Amino acid sequence: MSKPVTISLDAMGGDIGVDVVIPAALEYLRWDKETVLVLVGDQDKIKKKLGHHPFGERLHVKHASETVAMDELPSRALRNKKDSSMRVAINLVKSGEANACVSAGNTGALMATSRFVLKMLPNIDRPAIISALPSIKGQTFMLDLGANVDCSAEHLFQFAVMGSETVAAVTDIANPKIGLLNIGQEEIKGNEQVKGAHELLTQSSLNYVGYVEGDDIYQGGTDVVVSDGFVGNIALKSSEGVAKMISHFIKLEFTKNPLTKLAGLLAMPVLKAFRKRIDHRRYNGASLLGLRGIVIKSHGGADKLAFMNAISIARKEVSSDVPRRIAEQVKTHMEKKEIA
Repeated sequence: MSKPVTISLDAMGGDIGVDVVIPAALEYLRWDKETVLVLVGDQDKIKKKLGHHPFGERLHVKHASETVAMDELPSRALRNKKDSSMRVAINLVKSGEANACVSAGNTGALMATSRFVLKMLPNIDRPAIISALPSIKGQTFMLDLGANVDCSAEHLFQFAVMGSETVAAVTDIANPKIGLLNIGQEEIKGNEQVKGAHELLTQSSLNYVGYVEGDDIYQGGTDVVVSDGFVGNIALKSSEGVAKMISHFIKLEFTKNPLTKLAGLLAMPVLKAFRKRIDHRRYNGASLLGLRGIVIKSHGGADKLAFMNAISIARKEVSSDVPRRIAEQVKTHMEKKEIA
């Protein structure tokens, strides 16, 4: 019998903390019978919220005396919060007591702490944040979503390698199509970093389809969209804003008068299906790629369903051994002299 997968959860992280993490953990264990979860944080608060549960040795509590605030400087959290729930949860991955960590905490602190504790994989310069976004054809994975503001052409190429291997590992897409986000599809467009990455990708053995524009993210023509973290984060937040605006106006139009309310009632099945299709909670859980371990970042305001999805992504990456696959793929591209 194989050893069960163990995932450490930063129970104090995020905007809501234990009030979301614990219900999500309990519900997840009802669904996944082969995973062990470790709740990391203030022992008294966790046990008070946890109460009696039927999961026995599949659910543990690990005490941590400190919490990283959502607005805390990453450098301060790294230097002064060595017993934070975030740090202890990551330490469990480092020691091998957990196979992955999930946190809804401060993104900068999570990235800095993960990088310090777990270290980078060989031949990878920087970690990158990747997440799935809904598209017409299903989903599109995008990176970097905010870890790196300034990137060289070589960094973008490394992101493409990591993104390609991650998507191949966690989906049924054997050879993911990769696009490089740009302000146009013409060869002459883009800054020097993007043009340089385009050359590297064109000459590589990756399934590179060329430049893509912002609207292509949601058309579903590519499986992986690569950008630096500055552009990627703005694209992500803009998309979230548009989705909220659409939902607001749909609700407004259907509640104008008795006739539109009736129309809304008749259209309810379609509206519910539409809401489910674009529900951001189903896509919650961004992976911190390039580390010698698996760390998943949940949205700070995630509810139970969203946090469960983040745990599920961690479980899937453990099963696929994503860090090992990335390391092997990077080594292969180095041997082909595609990575300097």
